[in-house]
Amino acid sequence: MTHYRIVLTTAGSAEEAERLATALVEAELAACVNIVSQIASVYRWKGSVQKEQEWLLLIKTTASAFENVSRKIRELHSYDLPECIQIPIEAGSAEYLNWIAENVK
Repeated sequence: MTHYRIVLTTAGSAEEAERLATALVEAELAACVNIVSQIASVYRWKGSVQKEQEWLLLIKTTASAFENVSRKIRELHSYDLPECIQIPIEAGSAEYLNWIAENVK
């Protein structure tokens, strides 16, 4: 296993997704953020089932940057409880993983 991570979060609009992605890359907390447009989300919130269109962000970062990524998401996000899930990258091309390391503080 490597110390590289993909962090998942969702946003309620394309504009919010772009704002979050740009802030994370500009702050050097992420090397890259992919925005997957308009996914359908079904979830339970405050006792009832909700259905919304969201934008999924795939954030390429490192384990050591995760807490700062999480903090930045909470700081900038419009949701009361934004998703922030860290997934380990088990393996990847050395060149790509090095590129992540070079672009994340």
